[in-house]
Amino acid sequence: MSMADRDGAIWRDGELVPWREASCHFLSYTLHYGFGVFEGVRAYETAAQGACIFRLADHTRRLLESAHILGIDVRWSQAELEQAQCQVVRANGLSESYLRPMCMLGVPENPHGMGLRAENLPCHTVIAAWEWPRYMDADAAERGIRVHTSSFIRHHVNAALCRTKGNGYYINSVLALREARANGFDEALLLDPEGFVAEGTGENLFLVRDGVLHTPESTFCLAGITRDTVIQLAREEGIEVRERRISRDEVYIADEAFLTGTAAEVVPICESDRRRIGTGKAGKITQHLQELYLQQVRGQRSNHPEWLSPVAD
Repeated sequence: MSMADRDGAIWRDGELVPWREASCHFLSYTLHYGFGVFEGVRAYETAAQGACIFRLADHTRRLLESAHILGIDVRWSQAELEQAQCQVVRANGLSESYLRPMCMLGVPENPHGMGLRAENLPCHTVIAAWEWPRYMDADAAERGIRVHTSSFIRHHVNAALCRTKGNGYYINSVLALREARANGFDEALLLDPEGFVAEGTGENLFLVRDGVLHTPESTFCLAGITRDTVIQLAREEGIEVRERRISRDEVYIADEAFLTGTAAEVVPICESDRRRIGTGKAGKITQHLQELYLQQVRGQRSNHPEWLSPVAD
């Protein structure tokens, strides 16, 4: 069944509309130029509070900050958008779900508006939620994935505003992932414009070396919320974390490596550019952080109760 042909509801500009009626015009500005922002958010089932959205406030703040950076005027407050996301999950009767809030520019009033000025355009905000249990293959979280260093690089900070989760910025991620999969790999690693490892196509990278956790600094990559979660969990467990530049050959000789992201969660890397990483399986620190993360999002730990926002009224 097509994603367009589903039961349920999507939040659009302050009201719930039937899923099949949630469409936009072909002349919508964001459709032509990719000039919009979005988020990826997850809700998990918890024993104590039912469905809860993980780090809802942080995701919503990043959405609004992304819009502000691009000069997109969103008329909804953070509190209103947080409530709307809970409303969408409830309306679709979902216990666990992936949410996609997006702020997009609509149809201009006259032909001149289809140019690059991006002036006086209506901003529409939409939120959809659906079941999406795994982003990677079902067994990737256990066996690990194979990654390929892409020929496509991450954006330069003056070519694109890297702290923005902008729609059009993901064209190079799509190209990098297609290239990797065409060559028999599961995922791609993108280098930054100076040749250091930046991130995956939609995930942040971590390495383990001699018991220390290393991750690229966030100059050229998106400052991921899952990345921040893992850093905090690691430090609370007494694991040293260093944010620094990482060269691609350091990936090859790491004891362990893994990717993090809202959709991907925590996924071990077993091989990079046909070089085995560590033992070729998920390492102990990776497994431990993976377990802690899944416990955290499902409300099975007492730490950071503020990270869980119950969906129920």
